[in-house]
Amino acid sequence: MSDMGSLQDLRQSRIKSGQERQPIVAFDFDGTLTIRDSFTEFLRWRAGPGGWALGLVKLAPAVAAYARDRDRGRIKAASVKEFLLGVERRTLEADAEGFADRIWGRFMRPDALKVWNDWGERGAHRVIVTASPETTVAPFARKLGAEALLGTPLVFDDDDRVTGAFATPNCRGEEKVRRLRAVYGDDLVLAAAYGDTSGDTEMLALAEEKGFRVFTGRP
Repeated sequence: MSDMGSLQDLRQSRIKSGQERQPIVAFDFDGTLTIRDSFTEFLRWRAGPGGWALGLVKLAPAVAAYARDRDRGRIKAASVKEFLLGVERRTLEADAEGFADRIWGRFMRPDALKVWNDWGERGAHRVIVTASPETTVAPFARKLGAEALLGTPLVFDDDDRVTGAFATPNCRGEEKVRRLRAVYGDDLVLAAAYGDTSGDTEMLALAEEKGFRVFTGRP
């Protein structure tokens, strides 16, 4: 996790020798560890005021469709196509790193960070489980010292450019549970889980300690 190339290591983190005794704690990211949605803020920051305004106009049909079907995965894919299509992976990773550095101090919930650090001091295996793209959350995960990151991975083409598609279903609801069990086993029991929306309900159900909307602090 020491450099930007460690995203794959984060995603493929596994319980290794001795970790069976570690408590596993899952944190949602957007709205739980942060004060608002990180991916929207990243796209806004990267596009700049003019690009953001123009992009929103072009996204009007996707927004209208979302109002009807409430398909978060579909509108997220539309946003990726509008704002990131064709961007090289290394450029996107560098931009994500710069964004995290710039916004960290006014974006992370202090009470959530305290609980995060408390679990770390207790030797917990802390995993971020988020619907946001792994590439854009990875710099935050590294700053936090996360043991693992599970998100919605972007697809890159043969030239290592963003295609606008995702490699998995949107990582919310049952998909969070599926991804956790794929890494930690079907008999997974979380020591604790923290989230703030209905998309975290199934993940919270796996936890002995359920923290729903318990963090309210602001920087």
